Amino acid sequence: MEKIIECKNLTHYYGKRLIYENLSFSVPKGSIMGLLGKNGTGKTTTINILSGYLQPREGECRIFGEDIRQMKPSTRRNIGLLIEGHVQYQFMTIREIEKFYSAFYPGQWRKEAYYELMDKLKVAPGQRISRMSCGQRSQVALGLILAQNPDLLVLDDFSLGLDPGYRRLFVDYLRDYARSENKTVFLTSHIIQDMERLVDDCIIMDYGRILIQQPVRQLLDTLHRYTCGLPESCKELPLDADFYHPSILRNKLETFSFLSPKEVETRLKATQVPYTDLKCETLTLEDAFIGLTGKY
Repeated sequence: MEKIIECKNLTHYYGKRLIYENLSFSVPKGSIMGLLGKNGTGKTTTINILSGYLQPREGECRIFGEDIRQMKPSTRRNIGLLIEGHVQYQFMTIREIEKFYSAFYPGQWRKEAYYELMDKLKVAPGQRISRMSCGQRSQVALGLILAQNPDLLVLDDFSLGLDPGYRRLFVDYLRDYARSENKTVFLTSHIIQDMERLVDDCIIMDYGRILIQQPVRQLLDTLHRYTCGLPESCKELPLDADFYHPSILRNKLETFSFLSPKEVETRLKATQVPYTDLKCETLTLEDAFIGLTGKY
């Protein structure tokens, strides 16, 4: 499958602070890829590297097969970029800013995509951007990106400032748009419920590394939360790395694992610590994220 984004062995520091080392991933054509991570794990750093605003200390990043440091202007016009929902020229109206940006994309501009989204958001063409909420302004920026008609959309915190109803509307709209138009999307969001509705695949980052990259459905089908009761005297269990973030609270063990219930039962018996009422629970994407990265 054709790879639209391909990053190999990215390493970056801010001063002496290591953000990540030897980070590698790829995004196939037509997929919607979500990047998840706690604050400070390097999500926006990755977006800035992909956009060409930041040069990594080491490693290579290619988009549409071209090195981002030597990308042709025609290739850059095929990338729609949103950095934290910002839109410039807030003194303009909805109609004025569409006409202004259309001049930069002759032959590819699709104003109907922009106005369709504005209509769904119930924003009048004559409304001035400066009088909009933060969430509405971010959607104006997204509408301009859709009108640009790029093959790749790179979106950082795409639902910033939107209330739950409009977030749901836009997530569904973006998902249907990307799939019907065969667009490739790479995005971040702190609202993981949105990501679960939208993305096909996810990358979950921890500090300095990728924990996992796989289809969301596969992740949720194979990762489970396990709980069981333990004796009051038991304060910890000798569990190996197949168990993520085991914790014991009020004589109850909670942990996350890709192991099957039968395998978990075998491992628990091997500790020779008596346990009771072993339960296996399915997860949401937010549960899976917390299970793999830890609560704190």
